[in-house]
Amino acid sequence: MSEFKPFDLNQPLFASSCSCGQHSSDLEHELASQKNLDAEAISANFIEASLVKALFPSELKRRAFIKSVGAGSALSVISSFLPLDSLQAMAQEKAPLEKKELNIGFIPITCATPLIMAEPLGFYRKQGLTVSLMKTAGWALIRDKMLNRELDASHFLSPMPISISMGLGSNAMPMKVATIQNINGQAITLAKKHIDNRDPSKWKGMKFAIPFEYSMHNFLLRYYLAQHGLNIDKDVQLRVTPPAEMVANLRAGNIDGFLGPDPFNQRAVFDEVGFIHILSKDIWNGHPCCAFGTSEDFIKQNPNTFAALYRAVLNSSTMARDPVNRPLIAKVISPQNYVNQPESVLMQVLTGKFADGLGNVQNVPDRVDFNPIPWYSMATWILTQMQRWGYIKGDVNYKDISEKIFLMTDAKKYMEETGIAVPAQAKSGYQKVKIMGKEFDPMQPAAYVKSFANS
Repeated sequence: MSEFKPFDLNQPLFASSCSCGQHSSDLEHELASQKNLDAEAISANFIEASLVKALFPSELKRRAFIKSVGAGSALSVISSFLPLDSLQAMAQEKAPLEKKELNIGFIPITCATPLIMAEPLGFYRKQGLTVSLMKTAGWALIRDKMLNRELDASHFLSPMPISISMGLGSNAMPMKVATIQNINGQAITLAKKHIDNRDPSKWKGMKFAIPFEYSMHNFLLRYYLAQHGLNIDKDVQLRVTPPAEMVANLRAGNIDGFLGPDPFNQRAVFDEVGFIHILSKDIWNGHPCCAFGTSEDFIKQNPNTFAALYRAVLNSSTMARDPVNRPLIAKVISPQNYVNQPESVLMQVLTGKFADGLGNVQNVPDRVDFNPIPWYSMATWILTQMQRWGYIKGDVNYKDISEKIFLMTDAKKYMEETGIAVPAQAKSGYQKVKIMGKEFDPMQPAAYVKSFANS
């Protein structure tokens, strides 16, 4: 038998390609063809394939071996004379966690679904973590608790890690966006008295609530109103209001509407005080909303814990993405210690079959989704809007900031390790999108900012 020699696990197991040309060997082709493998099975197969390379350093000998026994039985032949069970068990042991008990902040909205459901459904426990979910009243408090290190990680509005890292509105602390918690999942909701006032160009003098200055809600509402010819600084008022207080303020007449997170758009319909004017997906389909993140220091000090937390959230996001699971998720996150909303309201949001307050029942399955990929281009668009509306002064190094804060590379790594498909176009981390028909090219952000008349 050949003597084992060290080899680089980061290199392809085989130098030449398989028959389909998409894998580095016939053996990897065989492994890839095995559908519905769980993470442990994928890990086991990788170990066995690695042993094939160790046993047969020569590519020609590897090919001859596979040809003689068949790709489908190669691993079983090896297992007859190697202690694979022991080797696999060793490989599946994860590195010891630096910190097992974590405090994670969240705002009680459906955007936080993956973070919330991961606790009652056991995703954290499976990774060896004991998580305390800390319900928090507003975004400024989330920011302050992260800065004071009262929270280890948190549910964020996607722009918040950027603003905190840059010291906008607070002391600067380098933050990282590990995953996007949800895409879409917002709406513009108006008070019932505006049911015949659906033309945004006629909304001068109206007051709107947004949950935070550094929010997609703020930037999408500004974009939408400006595209309809309104001057945001003169024609309307934007008021920062905690999400849980938006419906009450609509009922009291303190605001005319809000661009807010669900379930409060649907709750306004449920309470018969408002109607859904437009879903945010109809402004930008696939836009980021909330994110899961932590500080750079936490990652440096607790790399194994961070990896475990990453896996837990990705697995939770994968479950949340499947429409089949949405009714169960609505039940799981509805209790008082989580979102504290009627299950029927959450069902309408999560399934996309909802009453709009205008007498219609709409069916929009992608009203909200939980795609975890933190595209660099998302961060770049956020930066263009911060610059457009004066939150950032002067020139902006879009690429550097986007790629330092949004952990696209890490997301792809952990998704692949967890067996979650990564789209081919995610290779660069950038993608062009259309927002109300206007193209955003993340490779030309400065030109994009200048293209707006009010910039």
